[in-house]
Amino acid sequence: MSDHLTPAPGDPQSQSDRPGASRHARLRLWPGIALLAVFWLVRGWASTGEFARHKFFVGMLIAPLVVLLALLLWWLFASRLRWFDRLLVVATFVAVAAVTLVAADPSFRGLGLVVYALPIVVTAWPGWLAISFLFPWPVRRAGVLLVLVAVGIGCALLRIDGMDGDFVAKFSWRWTPTPEQKLLAELARSARIANSQPARSASKQGDSTGRKPAALPSGAGENEQPGDWTGFRGPRRDGRLAGVRIKTDWRQPPQELWRHRIGPGWSSFAVVGDSLYTQEQRGDDEYVVCYSAATGAEVWTHHDATRFSEMVAGPGPRATPTFHAGRLYAFGANGHLSCLDAASGKSLWLRDVVADSKASVPQWGFASSPLVAQGMVTVFAGAPKGKTLVAYNAEKGELAWTAGVGPESDKAAMSYCSPQLATIHGVDQILLATDAGLSAFEPDSGRELWHHSCPAENMARIVQPALVGDGDVLIGTNLGIGTRRISVRRDGETWLTEEKWTNRKIKLYFNDVVVVNGYFYGFDSGKLVCIRLEDGSAAWRVRGYGNGQVLLLADQGLLLVLCEDGNVALVSAQPEKHQELCRFKAIEGKTWNHPVIAHGKLFVRNGEEIACFDIGEIAK
Repeated sequence: MSDHLTPAPGDPQSQSDRPGASRHARLRLWPGIALLAVFWLVRGWASTGEFARHKFFVGMLIAPLVVLLALLLWWLFASRLRWFDRLLVVATFVAVAAVTLVAADPSFRGLGLVVYALPIVVTAWPGWLAISFLFPWPVRRAGVLLVLVAVGIGCALLRIDGMDGDFVAKFSWRWTPTPEQKLLAELARSARIANSQPARSASKQGDSTGRKPAALPSGAGENEQPGDWTGFRGPRRDGRLAGVRIKTDWRQPPQELWRHRIGPGWSSFAVVGDSLYTQEQRGDDEYVVCYSAATGAEVWTHHDATRFSEMVAGPGPRATPTFHAGRLYAFGANGHLSCLDAASGKSLWLRDVVADSKASVPQWGFASSPLVAQGMVTVFAGAPKGKTLVAYNAEKGELAWTAGVGPESDKAAMSYCSPQLATIHGVDQILLATDAGLSAFEPDSGRELWHHSCPAENMARIVQPALVGDGDVLIGTNLGIGTRRISVRRDGETWLTEEKWTNRKIKLYFNDVVVVNGYFYGFDSGKLVCIRLEDGSAAWRVRGYGNGQVLLLADQGLLLVLCEDGNVALVSAQPEKHQELCRFKAIEGKTWNHPVIAHGKLFVRNGEEIACFDIGEIAK
């Protein structure tokens, strides 16, 4: 009787280590299938229900890495294959991974490979072996090798053009131009026609753009005027527009006055007279640009040789410039704080906040819009040793003070919020929300007046604190932390805070809220919501706006919503029910920037284009 077992056709063979003996065995596939099932159960858990940070972290980042490691261990030590087959596949995986790290589009390197490439590998590898059991073993083995090579080729051919608010990526062919590259090509053509050369070192009217510069707008560089919008979310940073009424019959959409390409970035606008200020990225330079609000033509540009980019939001500055007393203050994503003459763009002073505070550039870049108050310009730094906030003399740019937050002020803090000036019980103070909670500071000295502890472990806050009356403040946080209303009171020189309520089901992420008539309106994980200020309960919540931004037209009780897909909608600010009055398509592409209404015009932008509409302001 033969000592050889007869294998089924197509089964892999494995030689025994015993001298003079050999045996054949089937591929032990069930561990691979079990790992595949576990992986997709975890992914399913992470993608269903409400979005939560820990679910995303486990499902999108940890699970692919852990399952890949388990698959390699199974393949090497428990598959029962010949060592030739085991080592061939593992060697191919290592070789493809090494080449991919070099040849893949930069958007795929690191996080992109883990989130998008590895799930294909850990799925197709055991999946192919499961469905190909009738094929000869050489075909099955070739299929596994083909999967590995195909994933590497895909990473080399495709590009990730960022993610939306739900972390869904947009893919493009690597060789297709990005919107930024289209803008740069357009500017280069214009420059050739104008027979001008780009300049990198100075701020000039129309410099390095090739576009014919517009004449200086009337009133440029003067003090603010009625109807101006001087910075991030308005003069009080509350997204509230009062004293203005607009036409709401949009059966014919608002008249488009102008539109054109713009460099990537998530800045909003400052509007003073006919001057429209914003920030954008153009190649290796970060720009502050003054456009004519009437025509969209460039008036002047200022640029610094720096570039910030990450996979989710892409390249470009995140903050909004601030106008004050004829000057413009702009904070770049890598920490460059510029003071410019608002009329000409001439640089008056420049500070490197990273160098001054020993801070590190945050994961998503600096997003703090400068606050000018009592002669100081203040931005978030997030550095240790009491340097969470830094303030400079607004006139000369000299470092004036630094401040930390809470009882552990020597530790670094995390935040993508902007400092916000508030008057509470008659006292001016700067509010800042961080991962430690909410703090208030004296604007002229940086002395901390009070701190309310509300830790968000390893997670930065993004939404602005919202004032409720004279002494209450809303603190919003996404991903399991929720929203809290606190009460602030003063007892002599002592400030005290008290929690009124916390609702963990209201997860404010990066979309700011507006407060009106006992309710606040904003976005809760992709849903537009109306929340009662009294107890934090929801009056209504609806989908259909993505992760957008809200502007309150206070005199009409209306919300102007700039949706994530570039639509603009008018929604009644009423708690009884959700009522959308109208909407129109304003711009194309992912839109996270705050809209602005000033002097009868609606200004919208994203990382691809900018547009202006006649909003139909009604005379008083």
